Amino acid sequence: MKLYDAGRAPNPRRVRIFLAEKGIEVPLVPIDLGRLEHKAPAFIAVNPLKRTPALELDDGTVLTESIAICRYFEELHPEPPLFGTGPLECAMVEMWQRRIEFGLLGTVAAVFRHLHPAMAEMEVPQVAAWGETNKPKVLEFLHFLDRHLADRTFVCGDTFSVADITGLVAIDFMKPARLAVPDDLSNVKRWHADISARPSARA
Repeated sequence: MKLYDAGRAPNPRRVRIFLAEKGIEVPLVPIDLGRLEHKAPAFIAVNPLKRTPALELDDGTVLTESIAICRYFEELHPEPPLFGTGPLECAMVEMWQRRIEFGLLGTVAAVFRHLHPAMAEMEVPQVAAWGETNKPKVLEFLHFLDRHLADRTFVCGDTFSVADITGLVAIDFMKPARLAVPDDLSNVKRWHADISARPSARA
């Protein structure tokens, strides 16, 4: 088994944090996005979509998509549960994971991919107007999340979950996207500081 990883990129980092929370070690195969190694024939043979991460199993099966990879490891190693336990909690984790992925991580990524000069070679074409359009969407979601976190330790209550992992990575991704959490969003700032202090956040 080996995990094709792309360092600071947000999606591979989600999987590394998940594995760290589980205490699982998987050999990493580095893919340098800056050198466009994800578009090289050797990696295209692994994932024709040219995206990381990708998990190659011992029998040659390849899993892609961060959450699919995380779900695979959740089934293999159910403790600690990071996708919830019981019907309601599992549904809540799924709901918030999707909300944060599409409402925050996706919008931050759009700003980064379409406005950062370093992405000009990878995001063809860069559409600056689309990057600018997503900036207020990031802020809108952060205000929504701040209200939700007013009386919660983690996104889904008292238990750390994959939704928090996606949220942590999304907030951290704001820095290279040249975005910042407004100072008045104290609940988001408190939550982000708390989950950033977890050892897994350094994965």
